[in-house]
Amino acid sequence: MAHRLNDRVILVTGGASGIGAAFCRGFAQEGAHVVVADLNATAATELAREITQASGSAIAVSMDVTDREQVAAGIADSVKAFGKLDAYFNNAGMNSPMKLLDVSEDNFNLIMKVNVLGVLIGMQEAAKQFIVQGGGGKIINTASIAGRTGFPSFAPYSAAKSAVISLTQSGARAWAEHNITVNGFAPGVVDTPLWVKLDEELEEIGEADGKMDKLSSQIILGRPALPEDIVPTGVFLAAEDSDYITGQIIPIEGGMILV
Repeated sequence: MAHRLNDRVILVTGGASGIGAAFCRGFAQEGAHVVVADLNATAATELAREITQASGSAIAVSMDVTDREQVAAGIADSVKAFGKLDAYFNNAGMNSPMKLLDVSEDNFNLIMKVNVLGVLIGMQEAAKQFIVQGGGGKIINTASIAGRTGFPSFAPYSAAKSAVISLTQSGARAWAEHNITVNGFAPGVVDTPLWVKLDEELEEIGEADGKMDKLSSQIILGRPALPEDIVPTGVFLAAEDSDYITGQIIPIEGGMILV
């Protein structure tokens, strides 16, 4: 049976939970060799085992996306296991809401380090591998609707995701000569453990406007996304279907932000 991602080797950072885990399962079902990269090595190993037991192909690598040596090692492990790398999903990210007047240097720097520096390092190391292989490859970045419009309860996160959009465009221009495409997608409200934790933190600082139910009321399709709603776009961006698309951000947010 033909699959859209047959024999493609795809690494997903933050791959052990939420959108990343949904991607890993979905890519494996489409015939890809999946690399589950996550700071939580135990969870990554469990997901890789689950995929393998379901007749898929997967390995787990422990990765802190802000540590270049770990990122390079994860890519090297992928190539050692499967012979190449075809697509790299910069999906790992984090948020820690604070009222704008209360945002501290530590809060700002942590969010920027994980969401922006982590993406930059991933893009660079993936591009190096693609170039060594002779060119060709796909880099996909997880942006956010927060990168298109600022939110008062998580301004650093909005700024970080705006930076991810700019990095996506920069990478597309820089590496087109190597036939490397760089794209991203911008989820809106997605019902994941990350957002449940976010809701709790927003409650603590008295910023109810940023909570899932409040933001979901602005979605014209009437509900927040599930991780599985994001997977088809991820498959499209990892497959040949998107070969003539680069430097673009695809919104997946149920009609929440219309521009």
